[in-house]
Amino acid sequence: MILYQLPLLILTMGLVYIFIAPSEPILFSLFFKIVPMILILIYALQLLPQKKSRTHLLIIVGLIFCIIGDATIHWFLIGLTTFLIGHLFYIAGFFTQWTFSKIRLAMIVPIAGFAFFIGTRLVEALSEEGSTGLVFPIIAYILIISLMAFSAIMTGNGWAIAGSVLFVISDAILAWNMFVAPLPSTSVLVMLPYYGGQFLIAHSLSSIVAGGNRVVW
Repeated sequence: MILYQLPLLILTMGLVYIFIAPSEPILFSLFFKIVPMILILIYALQLLPQKKSRTHLLIIVGLIFCIIGDATIHWFLIGLTTFLIGHLFYIAGFFTQWTFSKIRLAMIVPIAGFAFFIGTRLVEALSEEGSTGLVFPIIAYILIISLMAFSAIMTGNGWAIAGSVLFVISDAILAWNMFVAPLPSTSVLVMLPYYGGQFLIAHSLSSIVAGGNRVVW
């Protein structure tokens, strides 16, 4: 079921949540929101080799925390904290696969620039709204997710890199829509790259070798 049936089911359930499942009642919407992530976790578990590495386990735990984050994001700070913990596990997993490259190392510059731009705009918006209590957790989250993207890039694993970039794009759009200015078709713009990013991070497990690194890009 790994080759195409389960990914096709993940895609279908993701599209059901984005385009069909209503926002109310909340429990109904929440169910359809987390189903694609649970399927992604199942997909990731099926990709694990008999000889598992620390990297495999760290990324699996990161996925689990992201599922919890999906289920608790309605309580914003709780969901944000849970996602942050998930990113920390992703970071730990990716750094175990570090393969040095000057070109990949240089990617810290655009990542830092993007984080600075988003962070500055969010702080300005939060200050204008009087929501200064959210400034520290938002900035902490931006730093952590930026480090997650950088750690994925330093693996040289194309699946992990693409997945982390999609994750960053999804969260940036979500934050911009929540705090800076409303965007059209927000659910599509946020959830498509989110599910896609999580799926690609899960799929990166297929190219991780226990006890060594396998570079695919």
